[in-house]
Amino acid sequence: MKRTRVRYGMLALVFVNVVINYIDRTNISVAGAALSKDLNLTSVQLGYIFSAFGWTYALLQIPGGLLADRFVPRVLYAVCLISWSLVTVLQGFARSFAALFALRLATGTFEAPSYPINNRIVTNWFPENERASAIALYVSGQFIGLAFLTPVLVTIQAYAGWPGLFFVTGLVGLVWGVIWYLFYRDPLDHPGVNEAELTHIEAGGGLVSGRQPAKPTVWRWANLKHVLSNRTLWGVYIGQFSVNALLWFFLTWFPTYLVTYRGLDFIKSGYLASVPFLAACVGLLLSGFVSDRLVQQGRSVSVARKTPIIIGMLLSVSIVGANYTNDTALIIFFMALAFFGAGMALISWVFVSLLSPKPLIGLTGGVFNFMGNLASIVVPIVIGYLAKGGDFRPALLFVGALGLVGALSYMFIVGKIERVPEPVSSQPVNF
Repeated sequence: MKRTRVRYGMLALVFVNVVINYIDRTNISVAGAALSKDLNLTSVQLGYIFSAFGWTYALLQIPGGLLADRFVPRVLYAVCLISWSLVTVLQGFARSFAALFALRLATGTFEAPSYPINNRIVTNWFPENERASAIALYVSGQFIGLAFLTPVLVTIQAYAGWPGLFFVTGLVGLVWGVIWYLFYRDPLDHPGVNEAELTHIEAGGGLVSGRQPAKPTVWRWANLKHVLSNRTLWGVYIGQFSVNALLWFFLTWFPTYLVTYRGLDFIKSGYLASVPFLAACVGLLLSGFVSDRLVQQGRSVSVARKTPIIIGMLLSVSIVGANYTNDTALIIFFMALAFFGAGMALISWVFVSLLSPKPLIGLTGGVFNFMGNLASIVVPIVIGYLAKGGDFRPALLFVGALGLVGALSYMFIVGKIERVPEPVSSQPVNF
């Protein structure tokens, strides 16, 4: 029987989710310069606004991972999409630092389960030798969406103001949340998938829902301790923090850097800002397909998965080069090269699928994303303080240094790639 290819349709739905997810994370960066002027925000206050999303997003990754293990993606994702989109609309009404800060906290709260859900979907729908490519494709949504839509967002703001930007982006998410619920299904629930595709997924290590014995998801402190006590997992945690440091510079401060610190026209900056996002997308897709190709050629999983990430993290250090030129073309070149490298490193979600104890994929993904997204709290605030004197060079040195830390972590801390054994059962803790 010729197998169906329904898994790619489900991946396309996840791709759109990621596009909307990142638009609603980063619309604040497009609005940053105008919003800062209208609300009389200092660079330090703007740094806190940029970081507010990350406070709740990072802190709720572990609960988000547990939710991803417990509830079906169709329902949980729809609830999250509609909730964070509604909060995005409300941001258009904010007229104070406190109100905007609170609404950004709420956005992070409702987006928190999204990437653990993404990882569960890919783990269920794709065999291991296709997983890096699948991850690269859906993660590329954040770059493709921002690359092509940043000029659109800038144009919307130019005509409707920053409140209109939040209204439009929020309404798009509300509509898409309904579409997701109508069309997404898990493998065994989808009417279009045939037995040949299910067998292909399961034979390749895909965890097709209901096809393998699964332990019930019960909160145990021992489970959390288990995923926090493994050296290899700590290596990828540190690496994820480092790559997210560069990502969150581009998701928050980059447009303000071009307009305020480099003196570029607002509309022009919107088009130039799209170039690094395109470069990151190319790096991500190249890394995913090369990594899977190496696996298919018989290279060890450690070499195939780690090498593109190490090369990418080393390339990300090139962001420091922007400190040594005033030429706009060279500034964008260094930014694009650095973000290309960061894109290469963003296949790191594949390690959650490869390393997680099977009953704890959601929890491990939550811890992984928590560690990585601590950067979304730390980096915007630190940059705000480093740039408060009007000099952005120390901020770029800080981001470049973190890229080097990530490369060293994958070189010297991440060991052989093999699945972490399941924890010994312990009694659940009652609250």
